[in-house]
Amino acid sequence: MSLLYLLALAALQGVTEFLPISSSGHLILLPALTGHADQGQIIDVAVHIGTLMAVLLYFRADVAMALRGVPRMLSGRIDTPGARLAFLLGVATVPVVIAGLVLKLTGLDEALRSIAVIGWTMLLFGLFLYWTDQKGATERRTGDWSLRHAIIMGLWQAVALIPGTSRSGITISGARALGYARTDAARLSMLMSIPTIIASGTLLGIEVAATANAAAARDGAVAAVFAFVSALLALTLMMRLLRSVSFTPYVIYRVILGLVLLYIAYS
Repeated sequence: MSLLYLLALAALQGVTEFLPISSSGHLILLPALTGHADQGQIIDVAVHIGTLMAVLLYFRADVAMALRGVPRMLSGRIDTPGARLAFLLGVATVPVVIAGLVLKLTGLDEALRSIAVIGWTMLLFGLFLYWTDQKGATERRTGDWSLRHAIIMGLWQAVALIPGTSRSGITISGARALGYARTDAARLSMLMSIPTIIASGTLLGIEVAATANAAAARDGAVAAVFAFVSALLALTLMMRLLRSVSFTPYVIYRVILGLVLLYIAYS
């Protein structure tokens, strides 16, 4: 794999991981449209690590609060903001873990990696994001997150295992439908990504641990660094823009790309 293509993969993962435009869909599309071989699981693990570091750094105050609350949560006391946040993040992660294992064991995860599937999900869930963003109320804040809302958003997150859906896009849509303000919907979505990325990265890491070599480790390190930088820049930009701009620009991008992909798939 050339250095230029490796950097393109890492930057693509970093930029699209937290924007509501589907990182998995773009990572599947890039080799499919360029004729390159699939990047492989080692690179997948590396870029996941890079994006994880970016979200941990950006939301370090929330992460520290949740970590401080873990001991109380494990002792059955959910009586502090940190313990409550840690508990709700755990609850919201359960559906995607279960759904991911089912897809992996049945082989459906590979069956869904097609341009047609990505085209439809890019289009339909892009329109869903527009509808929830325009119709959703804005009275709820991050502190209003409840057990019921964590379960609902967790179920939406599981749907994102279908390539092209966008994990951030569907969870933001779910939060907007529940009445959360744009910045708070994005904040909850990003915090939900942390245990999800850890879970998926751990699973992939176990699978590739025995096949790693020096060259693969070097490529992975480069990919992780560039994914971290691009993810941090994209996350910072989006969170700032959401103070004055809706999700409509992302919707327009998704609709155009979805229509193009459907044309390619069915022509």
